[in-house]
Amino acid sequence: MEGRGSEPYFDPDYDSLVERINPRVCIDNETCEDCTLVKVDSANRHGILLEMVQLLTDLDLVISKSYISSDGGWLMDVFHVADQLGNKLTDPTTLRYIQQSLVSGWKGTRSTVEVRTCLGKLLGPGQLASGYPAIEITATDRPGLLSEIAAVLAELHCHVACAQAWTHNSRAAVILYVTDEPARTPIADADWLAHIEQQVDSVVEAHHGPGERRRVKVSGPTPGRVHTERRLHQLMYEDGDYEAGPPPPPVNGDHFADANLEARRGNVLFLSSPSSSSSSSASSAVIKTRASIDSWKKRGYSVVNIQSRDRPKLLFDTVCTLTDMQYVVFHAAVGSHGPLAVQEYYIRHMDGCTLDSERDRQKVSRCLVAAVERRVSHGLRLDVSARDRPGLLSDVTRVLRENSLSLTRAECAARGERAVGTFYVTDASGGGDVDPKRVNAVRQEMGDSVTVEVSNDATREWSSAKSSNNGSSSSRLTSSSAGGTRSRSMTSLGSSLGSLLWAHIERLSSNFGSIRS
Repeated sequence: MEGRGSEPYFDPDYDSLVERINPRVCIDNETCEDCTLVKVDSANRHGILLEMVQLLTDLDLVISKSYISSDGGWLMDVFHVADQLGNKLTDPTTLRYIQQSLVSGWKGTRSTVEVRTCLGKLLGPGQLASGYPAIEITATDRPGLLSEIAAVLAELHCHVACAQAWTHNSRAAVILYVTDEPARTPIADADWLAHIEQQVDSVVEAHHGPGERRRVKVSGPTPGRVHTERRLHQLMYEDGDYEAGPPPPPVNGDHFADANLEARRGNVLFLSSPSSSSSSSASSAVIKTRASIDSWKKRGYSVVNIQSRDRPKLLFDTVCTLTDMQYVVFHAAVGSHGPLAVQEYYIRHMDGCTLDSERDRQKVSRCLVAAVERRVSHGLRLDVSARDRPGLLSDVTRVLRENSLSLTRAECAARGERAVGTFYVTDASGGGDVDPKRVNAVRQEMGDSVTVEVSNDATREWSSAKSSNNGSSSSRLTSSSAGGTRSRSMTSLGSSLGSLLWAHIERLSSNFGSIRS
């Protein structure tokens, strides 16, 4: 519950009451033609917004639009979602999983429902992140680093059950979950885990000069382990990847008009060739990530605006960063217009303070832009699939390295008897586009037992998800209403998403009904 001053006020009796109130989750497939509305009405607590967004993200759902309101100790959130194939949510198991997970998460338990996402990922009881040892690495980004790490793990008879690697601003973060070979059981011996850590650290050290920072940590099975992608954000934040480069450019008042103006001025870059049609070029635009933070002193909020290219998991990345930096989101509006995504958050720190110094604003802006850009897909996408076997990750990454391909992002996991992985690669020499001859060489060297599919457009994730409703948000995101004044560029709510947010909040409480599917 929020007091009238700058400090939050908590009523113990009120807190005791809301802890006994379960969330109300409503799933609406009737209101919108092109998406499903997931509505949550619940008592508020720190981190619950991230839990909701994380749940939807883990289900491989795309959140095209969202309204969030949680002032006064109560939250009312609406998410417009579809799967990554552009379909509404109609599977009864998925709907039950969403409702059960949100309610059980509030109670501190877990859903008993098992569900498979549209991309084939299995979710349910017995999470991999908690059941297996984890190897966490932060280091200077070097070609071949993941390949050599995978090779030493293969020599130690460690099977990589799941791995993710991100790179940003010449830094790299890697998390691998391992089991022993050939039993494929968790490793619990503390001395053996310490030996693994020593061997991996030796490999990482060989890629670093004197004074270059690095970190390797191996931990055993840990109940309630932090979500893998959230942990990757935490590792890169702790490593200071956001500190490099100039401050991010600011966001101006009219987000969508600014994006169109940038395109006309040539500030929007295209991944496709100059001979491509205008429509395909427009769909593959790379928009600069921008961030601004202003004060709304009348309401006691800091107002965060982010403009970037739209993509899956964008909302998760920004909410995750705000939560881990100990900021509370009281209101938010998130939407898209073609390839452009706009996010607006009304926040305070957990201690009730707002971002009043330029130094604090710059740090939060940098961190949010870094959170957006860590998952941006640079390079050529290779989708790899093979029968799971010992040393598979080592073999795949070795072939990529020997063909002068450098990894910018990677994700792989075992699914039953198969292993699947997505690798974004660039020319290790920095020469630009990947030569198709190298891709053919990779295919030949991996052999018929390994399937390698090439995506010619690194933005495929966005375009496939949005093809069914491209541009549908624009008319509803540009309406305006009166709402007060703020400093600097926020002197009028006018064209900002906040204008729609405040009008929408008044209607939220009357929009919750029974589940409809």
